[in-house]
Amino acid sequence: MVVGFAAVTAIGCVLLMLPISAHSGEPTALIPALFTAVSAVCVTGLVVVDTPTHWSGFGEAVILGLIQIGGLGVMVLASLLALLVARRLGLRLQLSALTETKALGLGDVRQVIIGVIKLSLAVELVVAVLLTARFSFGYHESLGDAAYLGLFHAVSAYNNAGFALFSDNLIGFATDPWICVPIMAAVIIGGLGYPVIHEILRRHLRRGRRWSLHTRITLLTYGVLLIVGFVGVTLSEWRNPETLGRMDLHHKLLVGFFHGVMPRTAGFNSLDLAHFEPTTLLVNDVLMFIGGGSGGTAGGIKVTTFALLAFVILAEIRGEPSVHVLDRRLPGQVQRQALTVALLGVGAVMTATLILLAMTSFRLDDVLFETVSAFGTVGLSTGITAKIPEAGQLVLVALMFVGRLGPITMASALALRERPRRYELPEERPVVG
Repeated sequence: MVVGFAAVTAIGCVLLMLPISAHSGEPTALIPALFTAVSAVCVTGLVVVDTPTHWSGFGEAVILGLIQIGGLGVMVLASLLALLVARRLGLRLQLSALTETKALGLGDVRQVIIGVIKLSLAVELVVAVLLTARFSFGYHESLGDAAYLGLFHAVSAYNNAGFALFSDNLIGFATDPWICVPIMAAVIIGGLGYPVIHEILRRHLRRGRRWSLHTRITLLTYGVLLIVGFVGVTLSEWRNPETLGRMDLHHKLLVGFFHGVMPRTAGFNSLDLAHFEPTTLLVNDVLMFIGGGSGGTAGGIKVTTFALLAFVILAEIRGEPSVHVLDRRLPGQVQRQALTVALLGVGAVMTATLILLAMTSFRLDDVLFETVSAFGTVGLSTGITAKIPEAGQLVLVALMFVGRLGPITMASALALRERPRRYELPEERPVVG
């Protein structure tokens, strides 16, 4: 998986460096091209050059292709290609595809892969049609331009990428529900993950069957975090004259909910984040670090990881010998995995934050927001991305890459092999707390 994503990134970087990819007709330097390619493949949305003014139509098409490949997954697309060409899948490809989609068994690999593709294309098509209609009839764009804008933003939204073809992202459409609502819907569906959406549709057709523990945890936690994001952002910015302060009530609620959804790693913004209150930035930091659902297009440590850690803490406080979650017992291995993902994520973010603070003179609020956004593959920024030195931008590149593939995937790739323990040492309990 690491090699696959790196290869796609390298190809994208080379294409973006070509003179045809820039409006000016001049080759783009290595660092901006690499940063943009990684940001697109990792469906992040952070940029060091303005997308609509720097990149040509060809460059934007390259970015759109990288977003689609990164969102669907390199291994999923490789598996689909193998199905089309050879009508069979090797075990290695099957395992890689299942790892990337977070599927649970080898019995229905082909159905999983085809299902991921169908769901993605269906959601993107519906959202693209809605946005095309709005751009055409509401903003008097030609049908061709409206279709292009609709398709680009639909793909970017479903894949939680946050790339926009407007220099101010979506600030110009902040109070337009016909633009914001379809984009929010695509972000939520993509962020929930294919396993959850597939199970919801399957259980709907087969009534009476119970949702799995993963689906119940994802839906419950995702819903709670959406409410927390909406309430946190709306209340924090309610009186801020630079953000929500001057808006009508219904516009405040729309924009507040939009910015409550976007930290699910989408990266679109309809307000200038540089004017956000410190409280709002901190709320966004937490939500971006948690991210969305497993097996989806969102990043972060994932809502299931966050929820499982909460249940572990609750069981420990109660003094219970095992962890029970929604009428099910949680295996010890899953608890260790959740703890590992969370702590590796914290370590990655803190290391990058310390490096960038040493390199720049930006405030801690801005730098922490930037690093969490990169790790969570969110793409939201207070406007400092392009001002960070190139060495610091390479730090963000590494952080986006780790955030997209996942800390455990990267750590496993570096470790190269599992180490079975052949013996156990005597047990001794240190003092905790």
